[in-house]
Amino acid sequence: MKQVDKEFYNFDKYCDIERWSNFWYQLNEILKCKPRSILEIGVGSKVISNYLKNATETEFVGLDIAEDLQPDIVGSINKIPLDNKKFDVVCAFEVLEHLPYEEFKYCLSELMRVSNKYVLISLPHWGRHFSIHVRLPFFNKIQFSLKINIWPIKHKFNGQHYWEIGKIGFPLARIRNDIKSIGFKIVRDYIIFESPYHHFFVLRK
Repeated sequence: MKQVDKEFYNFDKYCDIERWSNFWYQLNEILKCKPRSILEIGVGSKVISNYLKNATETEFVGLDIAEDLQPDIVGSINKIPLDNKKFDVVCAFEVLEHLPYEEFKYCLSELMRVSNKYVLISLPHWGRHFSIHVRLPFFNKIQFSLKINIWPIKHKFNGQHYWEIGKIGFPLARIRNDIKSIGFKIVRDYIIFESPYHHFFVLRK
């Protein structure tokens, strides 16, 4: 079910510096897979789709439940109206938390079904974080970020997120185990240094 209107993605309300860094990581992970075809679920502000359509030769299809965002296909992640193994990369950035966790594994299986190789997802990761960034002349920069959940809290549905990593009942270990139970190999997962609320997962069939 649609949760926000198109105006939610206005630049002054939606696109702060941390979110722009998030877009960079999304594009970087997509392009490192060297895909010939991409399906993005949840087109949002269309930063990703606009870049891929205008700056690459990759076949791109965007799917979203919100018709006013004018995706290529109107549809839901829990019932993707596409054939098996149709895309080299299927991505769903900051999407899965918008559905109850009971649907998490089924939605992952849908992403796997339409992917030929890779699935890329990002999820919100709640918790206190500590970051260190050091840059000195003649040395490579050093940066380190640590997420700490000493006192986890219970998640309350806020009209958009049904759950978040790090809150009671949703430790990172559970999310990793559920991903693996579908049959995915986790190639890597990490928190973005510039935007530690976002946790990326690169998955291979």
